[in-house]
Parts: sequence; C-alpha cells; structure tokens
Amino acid sequence: MAAFEAAARRGDMRWFRRTRDERPGQQDPARQMMISDIRQRFGLHQPGSFDQQAAAVAEALTGPDGVAAAAGIVHEFADSAHAEIQRLAAELSRRVGYQFVVDRADYRPMWREARPDLRWPLFELPCGLFPYIHVAGALRAISAEVKLATDQNRLHGHLFEILDLTIAGWEFASVRVDTDGAALATLLISTARDLRTTMSKEPPLPNPVRELMRRNNTIDVYAPDAHRIVGGMNPGREMREMLLA
Repeated sequence: MAAFEAAARRGDMRWFRRTRDERPGQQDPARQMMISDIRQRFGLHQPGSFDQQAAAVAEALTGPDGVAAAAGIVHEFADSAHAEIQRLAAELSRRVGYQFVVDRADYRPMWREARPDLRWPLFELPCGLFPYIHVAGALRAISAEVKLATDQNRLHGHLFEILDLTIAGWEFASVRVDTDGAALATLLISTARDLRTTMSKEPPLPNPVRELMRRNNTIDVYAPDAHRIVGGMNPGREMREMLLA
C-alpha cells in the first residue's frame, strides 16, 4: 500500500492504467470512441470497396491509441462471433436433440459435426463489425505498428480464433472464398506472425493451425463480383511459410 501511495504522489501510475485498460470490456473512453467512430464511418452502408474502406480504417488507427483501438476491434469481433455461435449451436442442439460443444480454442470439430445445419454468422454479427472492412483495417493498423500492441496473449488468441472461423466457414459452411476473404485470411496469418516476433516467448500454435499446416490443399479464389476463379490459396502452406520461418 505504501508503494502504491508513493507511486501516486509521483504521478507514476501508468502501470495501473495500463492494467485496467487492458481488461476485457474495460477499454478507456477514448478508445471506445475511436472504435465507435470506425463502426459508424465504415461498413456495408458506405461507398467504396472493402479493400478501400479497410485501407481508410487502417489510416485512422495510428499511434498507441489507434493500435489499441484496432486491437479492441479484433477483441470485440472475436467475442461477438463466439457469443453468436454459442447461441446458434444451442438452438441447433435443441432442434436436433444432440449437444454440439463449442470449443473456442478449436471450432473445427463442432463445425464438422454440425454442417450443413449451422449457419456461419460472421457477416452479420450483433457487434456491427464487418470482417473485410473493420477487421481487415484493424489488422493492417496492428501490423504497421505491431510493437505498440499490448495485451499480446489475448490478441494472439483472437487472431487465430478469427482465422479458425474464417477457414471453417469455407470448409464446412459453404462460404464463398473470394479475394476479400483470402486477403483477410492472409492478413490474420501475417499479423499473427508479426505479433509473435515481438513476444518474449512465442505461445504454442493452436490446434486448428497445426491441423491445417499438415495439409496442402489449394482452394479456388473467386472475383468478389463474379463467379469467376481468379486465383488460389493454400492456407496450410501460407501458415507454414509465415509461422514456421
């Protein structure tokens, strides 16, 4: 207590503010305002392609507060996705009389069991964040100034959680893989790689990532506005090249 009071008299309370602000759901008002502004200024209701809007989101999230807000977008999106999938899985369990277990660390087993009856919800989450705009822009902002990212373990987990859900949607929920979706997956992998380089001790890679790394499947990637294949993506190879280098 004496040390706390001495620190307060010196004005050296940065460590206390940082711990408080990094608790889930307790971001400071300035960051909350930044996230609210990004949510309102960008989205499906605004002009511009997904890529153009994501670039503008990244430009708006610079410096320590911007990177903190970008991480807040990632956290909110991951939390909202988890809550919505839990709700949908519970509804499906009641309907079919079988308990689907939602494991936030590895969604793939649940999706394998539930397909094609479980709806993939990431395009219309209650939080109002869109993956190819708000999340993609936040990832760009984090990667550009990754050394400013705090609460690294939580961010690391949420990056891989969103990646798990993205690829599960392609494999098990008939989500169309277009250039925007492929770009998001690549951004999630590269941002996780960048973050891992700044961590004093790299956490182990999650089970879904290790499972996909053992595969060598190339997925057709379509143009966003046409049923036309414009390329391919091999998630396992990209993960191996970026995360094991």
